[in-house]
Amino acid sequence: MTRRFSADVAIIGGGLVGSSAALALRLAGLSVILMDKGFCGAQASGVNYGGVRRQGRPMGQLPLSQRAHQIWPQLNALIGIDGEYQRSGHLKLARTPEDFAKLEHYAETVKSFGLDLELYTGAMAKARFPWLSGNIAGASLCPDDGQANPRLVSPAFAKAARDAGAIVLEHTAVHAAVHTNDGFALQAGADCEITCRFLINSAGAWANKIAAGFDEPAPLSRIYPSMVVTEPLAPRLPVSLGEEGGGFYCRQVTRGNYIMGGGRGYALADPDFSRPSTTAALSVMKRATTLFPHLAGAHVIRFWSGTEGQLPDNNPVIGPSGTTPGLFHAFGFCGAGFQVAPAVGAILCDLVTSGETATPIDAFSIERFRNMSSQHNEKKGTHNEMVE
Repeated sequence: MTRRFSADVAIIGGGLVGSSAALALRLAGLSVILMDKGFCGAQASGVNYGGVRRQGRPMGQLPLSQRAHQIWPQLNALIGIDGEYQRSGHLKLARTPEDFAKLEHYAETVKSFGLDLELYTGAMAKARFPWLSGNIAGASLCPDDGQANPRLVSPAFAKAARDAGAIVLEHTAVHAAVHTNDGFALQAGADCEITCRFLINSAGAWANKIAAGFDEPAPLSRIYPSMVVTEPLAPRLPVSLGEEGGGFYCRQVTRGNYIMGGGRGYALADPDFSRPSTTAALSVMKRATTLFPHLAGAHVIRFWSGTEGQLPDNNPVIGPSGTTPGLFHAFGFCGAGFQVAPAVGAILCDLVTSGETATPIDAFSIERFRNMSSQHNEKKGTHNEMVE
């Protein structure tokens, strides 16, 4: 028997972006259907490092990041839990004088955004952060950046959207989506037909299939971040930490576990799934012990990886479709979407309800890939001619 649903807005992808959009739209009074091909929050949104940082983002992303910075302290009111969110500070290390010069330049460039970055030379950094070891040329601290638990936060947004009245359909992959006179018609799962006035494509690493179906493909590829977690240890690392120009990041949670990341995992035969790389994990552990020698004897208890969408300019796609009225995209967060996701959900709500948003998003338009779409259509036309 076919199940039929109708709503103001249908959202493809139940990660943190789609779920936060669903919640914002419900709070704005719109009816919402949220769909995910698996469990909401189980892909990149739920398996990432958990950094909630503004520091290090490109200038064009900082207005978006600042809007998210105002939302994170409201988690209890929004989703009923704090998600282990804390403004622990984010410390970015420079191993070389050249890297420290980059930190100094960045601090000067973003001064108007109110990140209140604190710069420390090598000796100052060692005095300010006595738990640091190894050669440090300098460091930059963003005191109000922080961390949270993605395994708690991401599913909680979907649950809050459901509690607010959204229809949440898990294990419901979208097979077809077409634009109609009244909006959109979708076929999903084994038995679902869905109609809606507005459609949001927040399908993560799978979003390009939806975008291409509306004649605006993006050069989306997949990356598989690799993570390592240790046994619980005595508290020592009070901040979330990363390296300038490097692929290492580390934080210690309240329970004492060190969560560390760097490098890439690899795809399995089914590229929807991945495994962490032994090479990447060993590199992460080696970097960790140069900073924290006491970790040399620590037991690593778990490795994991996940599937994330990557775009070549390291900026996401956020905003209205260039081809189809009523369609909005939000994908390709390049491994850095956790902090900004609640703001992206709010922006999508802005766009649906009023057609505009006060947060600058022009740099994230999918139309920046329009030439690629034209080339795609030309190739498709040539192929058809050859077949005929």
